[in-house]
Amino acid sequence: MESRRGLLRFASGVRGLREFGIIVFILVLSVLIGIRNPRFLTWGNIHDMLVDTAVLLVVAVGMMLVLVTGGIDLSAESVLALTGMVAGIIIKDHPYLSPLFMLVFGLCFGGLLGSVTGLVVSRGRVLPIIATLSMMYIYRGITFIVSKGEWIDAHEMPESFKALATGRALGFSNLIVIALLVYVVFYYFTAHTRTGREIYAVGSNLEAARIIGINTTFITWLVYTISGALSGLGGVMWVARYASAQNDTAAGFVLTVVAACVLGGVSISGGAGTIPGVLLGSITIGIINNALPMIRVSPFWKMALQGIIILVAALVNVAVARNIERTQLRQREELRMVRYGA
Repeated sequence: MESRRGLLRFASGVRGLREFGIIVFILVLSVLIGIRNPRFLTWGNIHDMLVDTAVLLVVAVGMMLVLVTGGIDLSAESVLALTGMVAGIIIKDHPYLSPLFMLVFGLCFGGLLGSVTGLVVSRGRVLPIIATLSMMYIYRGITFIVSKGEWIDAHEMPESFKALATGRALGFSNLIVIALLVYVVFYYFTAHTRTGREIYAVGSNLEAARIIGINTTFITWLVYTISGALSGLGGVMWVARYASAQNDTAAGFVLTVVAACVLGGVSISGGAGTIPGVLLGSITIGIINNALPMIRVSPFWKMALQGIIILVAALVNVAVARNIERTQLRQREELRMVRYGA
């Protein structure tokens, strides 16, 4: 028992050190960019960067939960696009609807799409990467069908809906406030609820989770449903932010979401990842995207940099996992020696 507590303290310390390292990286990167272009460190630019990153912040939370269970949700970008398109059509035809209603609609509609994906993975036993890749194409195709190949532009949307992005609460953009609320809710969910702990248990050891009575089928379905709901919420936020609903909205966005999660310390193999880590990873991606034009770096480097980030972060995650495993073996050996003598 003492050995197990020691391991948990060590693992917690490693996670804290990883998150502290990301904070240091963000600060150093910001200072270097600020030296190159002083405008980067102004409050106006920082606020705009957070607004531009708000959708990523929200969608990355759902992706984190899926990754923690050992899965992946490639359909997130298409759920975002389809929900955004349907929301755009609804608000175009019914301009009297409140922005709050549209946000709730995004959560519900996206959750419905995510639940279908979750059923394919949890009940159909289809590999997550295959199931979500298939649903990604299906939902993107439905987006084209629903829109009939047409876009919805800013002049077709009421000012009340666009105010969802342009308005402010407590001095911050509404989009930033929404993202922060999502993080508060899911930080509590993952850290202080039984279901949240069961999500980590499923990702750490699926068979062991089944043996101790966890409904692994339900947990798997739940994380994809949550991912869909947050992607749907992100779709409404995206349409309000850019005042446009298009068929190719967020194409390739899922790679950025995965990059933010991996950079934040989420393990692709499951069982590890924190809400604060994802927050820091998303902000780092936001800083890089915001800084490239300011320091006159070609936007064509954006994808390459994200790929490098994923690779480096994955290598760090592997090193951390091996360190924890070595410590676990050492502590088990020490415990054996205490029990039976050297």
